[in-house]
Amino acid sequence: MYLEFFGLNRTPFKITPDTHLFYEGSNRGDNLLGLCYTVAHAEGISKVVGEVGTGKTMLSRMLPLKVEEHIDWVYLPHPNLSPSEVLVAIARELGLEVDDGADKSLLTTRLHQALISRHAKGRRVVVLIDEVQAMSIETLEEIRLLSNLETDEHKLLQIVMFGQPEIDKKLAMPEIRQLRERIVHHFYLSPFTERDVQEYLNFRMRASGYKGPDIFTQGVAKAIMAYSQGLVRRVNIIADKTLLAAYVNNRYELKVEDVKAAAVEGRFKAVPLWQRVKSLVSKRDYALVVLIGIASGSTGLNVEGLL
Repeated sequence: MYLEFFGLNRTPFKITPDTHLFYEGSNRGDNLLGLCYTVAHAEGISKVVGEVGTGKTMLSRMLPLKVEEHIDWVYLPHPNLSPSEVLVAIARELGLEVDDGADKSLLTTRLHQALISRHAKGRRVVVLIDEVQAMSIETLEEIRLLSNLETDEHKLLQIVMFGQPEIDKKLAMPEIRQLRERIVHHFYLSPFTERDVQEYLNFRMRASGYKGPDIFTQGVAKAIMAYSQGLVRRVNIIADKTLLAAYVNNRYELKVEDVKAAAVEGRFKAVPLWQRVKSLVSKRDYALVVLIGIASGSTGLNVEGLL
């Protein structure tokens, strides 16, 4: 609706991942490079952890675009799979004809043979697993067993797991300590900072065809940060509605009141800075911040805005 008004050639803030608009700031680019390295060197199991809406799915879409050579990709988007269903899903993705009730042992043998055949042709298989925190302990154990499929020198199956922070709690359980030990690389997606939010918003506008001065000012970005808590999905939703609000009012200038209207419509509430700080640091570190605030009268440190 507002694309022509702002001179855009594509929607800049869609909820669904658009790899043409991948933002490399806020450690996203670094994490992508790290994942590319692990895949290129066939280094076993990797794990990517981030809160809901921090861009895990975007990373999983970008990875095959950056590492295309000699790799067959398998994507498992649904976590509610039994151990046998995981085997069936991977086998079917690799082109094997498999019945739902196939014998698990025979299926593992067929899968192993298929992987060896691909390896002989110079190809490797990488499995991307989404929402891994919701998988059962039994299914996670099956994933570990799959990582055992190898030749004398090379892994036949490489696995990249994407999940929310709850996966770290699950991996701390004694029942799956063996899987925890198999994870070679750990990547973490942090929420955006206020500066990240402003850079991200203006980057996406320009990548979508906008040619004017930065339309998301520091004040507007600060307001979006307060309502989104730096979570990319929320940033996108609020930014989209903010542009729409300005368009409806026939304005090219975005205002904080547009952000507030967008947040109300999207049912987002502003989170005070002190709460955002508390969510990003440990209890011990937060206590230290509070003590610094108490002592600020003698040190001259002003922490009113923080606490």
